[in-house]
Amino acid sequence: MSESAEPLSLLAIPSMREIKAVIIAGVIAESLFELYAWLISPILFGLSLQPSKLVMAITKITLGIDLPYGAAFVIHALIGSIGFALSVYLIHRVSKQTYLVAGVITGVLLWFIAQGILAPFIGRAFMMEFGAYTQSSFVGHVGMTVIVGLILRRLLQDRSV
Repeated sequence: MSESAEPLSLLAIPSMREIKAVIIAGVIAESLFELYAWLISPILFGLSLQPSKLVMAITKITLGIDLPYGAAFVIHALIGSIGFALSVYLIHRVSKQTYLVAGVITGVLLWFIAQGILAPFIGRAFMMEFGAYTQSSFVGHVGMTVIVGLILRRLLQDRSV
């Protein structure tokens, strides 16, 4: 079964239906990520995920600005809601993979960027030595983007079949 009624052209401008689906999927997945980060991760891994602190450190290093935690939280939530969902959508279009596979690919890529590139950029060890934080971050990133993929599949499925 096709996941989208429209042909997948990289140059095609997304329809309003697709834009709405990306936003809905992103907001739902980001909300679930925050529940995971603050409630489930401490139970499973003994720590909460606080990506806002990464945003604060990057802002300090690159711009010399001490960003308050609340502002960093909003920035990360926007990146998670829109950026992660848009990444799943675009990887689906580029790779021609299902939304679910695109979600997995996106999650692994974003996890590597966070832990393998951005963490060392702010002075942490590469992949934070694959400790509990990195493991929980993997679950969070891949889980969130898989949720985005599942929601996009549902919202954008071929209704002509």
